[in-house]
Amino acid sequence: MIRVVHELPGRLRLRLPADHLADATAALSRAEGVRAARANPRCGSLAVVHDGRAPTRARILKIAANPPPAPEPAPSPSPAEGAALALSVGAFLVALAAPRPLAALVTLANISRAILLGIEATLAHGMKVETLDALAVALPAARGDYATANFTRLLTTLAGYIESTTIERSDELLRSLLRRRPKDVWVRAPDGELRRVAFASLKGGEEVAVGLGETIPVDGTVLDGDAYVDQSAVTGESLPLPLGPGGTALAGAIVTDGRLVIRAERVGGATTTGRITRYIQEALERPAEIQSVSDEMADRRVGITLGSAAGVFALTRSWRRLESVFQVDYSCTVKLGTPIALKTAMYRAAREGALVKSGQALETLAGVDTVVFDKTGTLTHNTLEVTDIFPLRPGVDEDRAIAIVASLGEHTTHPIARAVVELARRRRLAHIPHEEVNFIVGHGVEGEIADGAVIFGSRHFLEDDENVSFAPQRALAARLAGEGKSLLFAALDERPLAVFALRDRLREDAAATLARLRARGIRRLVMITGDGREKALAFGEQLGLDEVFYERQPEDKARIVESLRKDGARVAFVGDGVNDGPALMAADVGIAMPRAADIARATADVALIDDRLDALADLHELAQATMALIRSNFSVAVGANTAILAGAAGGLLSPRATAALHNGATIGVLLRSLAANRAPARTPAPRPPAPPALALQREAERLGEEPAEQDQPRIAVGAEQV
Repeated sequence: MIRVVHELPGRLRLRLPADHLADATAALSRAEGVRAARANPRCGSLAVVHDGRAPTRARILKIAANPPPAPEPAPSPSPAEGAALALSVGAFLVALAAPRPLAALVTLANISRAILLGIEATLAHGMKVETLDALAVALPAARGDYATANFTRLLTTLAGYIESTTIERSDELLRSLLRRRPKDVWVRAPDGELRRVAFASLKGGEEVAVGLGETIPVDGTVLDGDAYVDQSAVTGESLPLPLGPGGTALAGAIVTDGRLVIRAERVGGATTTGRITRYIQEALERPAEIQSVSDEMADRRVGITLGSAAGVFALTRSWRRLESVFQVDYSCTVKLGTPIALKTAMYRAAREGALVKSGQALETLAGVDTVVFDKTGTLTHNTLEVTDIFPLRPGVDEDRAIAIVASLGEHTTHPIARAVVELARRRRLAHIPHEEVNFIVGHGVEGEIADGAVIFGSRHFLEDDENVSFAPQRALAARLAGEGKSLLFAALDERPLAVFALRDRLREDAAATLARLRARGIRRLVMITGDGREKALAFGEQLGLDEVFYERQPEDKARIVESLRKDGARVAFVGDGVNDGPALMAADVGIAMPRAADIARATADVALIDDRLDALADLHELAQATMALIRSNFSVAVGANTAILAGAAGGLLSPRATAALHNGATIGVLLRSLAANRAPARTPAPRPPAPPALALQREAERLGEEPAEQDQPRIAVGAEQV
């Protein structure tokens, strides 16, 4: 529980529990509009300096009441890598100043691992990158040039150190974004007392208490309590669901109203979110196709260096030139640059709102030419808006019906009620005085106004529990439900008052996002929906889509994606529901929305984190920029190393200078990949006029003709092709 101790314009002092203080301070320090956050642990208080705006103040109080866990520090490099780098630095310094016997011993200790790896790789696989690394340090050491041998080893170790630590940090960020773990939880003891315990110590069979605004930490069965639970992050369900004794609770869901006591049946990594996290961790280890190709190209280029070295030695009989040529390793730059570029891009994607599960997904996304959207939850919001109002009482118009429901509904967090409240605010309707409001979790709301008793909620609640008949409105309800709308029924003095219809609203950034995708080379934008023809085509025309598949069943989605791929399209599918899993797997790259069901997030190649559609366009631009960077890195690597090789072969560069230039080029390419960590410039793209495909579809249906193939893509009508 937090309390405002003192307040001035632009400054708040809060009192909050000691165990929340550190997390709240860290979270508020990063919050928008906050200029400074300072904690006083002895007093249990937190001073926050902000911009003085009301929304910022509200945000501060919300974060302080339920702060997210502070991010864990990035992992430090492994001790072995740090020790290898330290040894290389020390060995080089010893080789410069120490007596030769000591320098020889230290050099042997420093380069022995590289020589052994080279021998093992050569015996097992033939001439590989490790072969060149071994020769590059062994030859100068054999001649007694210990400084060059150690300098070469130092530079190769440094390049590997930069690569491995960058990948570790990127992977850790990606994993941390999937963590939904509280630091501790409340457990009900056998004596009925609640005790706070560390999340890590939680065991199966324990009874976990979860209150308003808290995240459910386990999978299990509800023992006591009633609540509304937002499972959108786990199952993709857009509306909070009622949950009571006997119901199944899923880890990662959030209690939006009420409280629960849950018997823990699966904890930690065994929970739904834990299994998804494990899937992501495994996916991080899968190399992208382009990474595998670059490795093969790198190994093939070992032969260039070996052949050049043999030719130079045959012509000149110069060991110095031979050593210089062996310092030039085309493969090193090529092989290290690609994974760094991919991991850096994945890191940046995560910061900007998209979790890319593998480099392969990033590579594939860069080349897609068709994007298929499931409509609900992707092109539309998971928040509701009122679309239709049907007053059912004489003397009660739309505004009066809205005002009655909103005046009572403003006391609940349920999204259907909140949508009516928002509509009342937009219409500036006056608040209607009322008595105490009673919430019946899982059913509805009841209260008293001057005109009588008001009840609203589901039809089941009003008809079966409160005996208010809506029989004359059943045909209307069936029609609205058939349009994919949610319904709210309201009664006054045990007689019908009104029926409200609601549906997801179109995302504000949908049109701009689609325009950006077109500007980056996407040729076809497609939508699949179960909506009726008129509604679907009107929606498609509004967004300028190329194709609309309407009146489709969930199982049709994967077949449509497969059909598009057979026609030669490279397809990305964007969805969020359980039934989108097959389509996400059938596509070249599957993309799950933030509120996607767990199976959708598990089967998708990309999971958007921020609930904004333009994160998809950001990611597509990033993917294309990353592939361009990899190709550019390859060109830079080949050009620089060719010039260095020519200088070494011509005797213009000493072994030490060649090693410095070659490894400097390698590190330069790695740093170039790291420097790409800044966000790519967005492509400014005004919304283009809607393509004529859907207009032609309407005309073709009216005339019973087929659109001209040379002008338009295939258009689907219902379950048939025209």
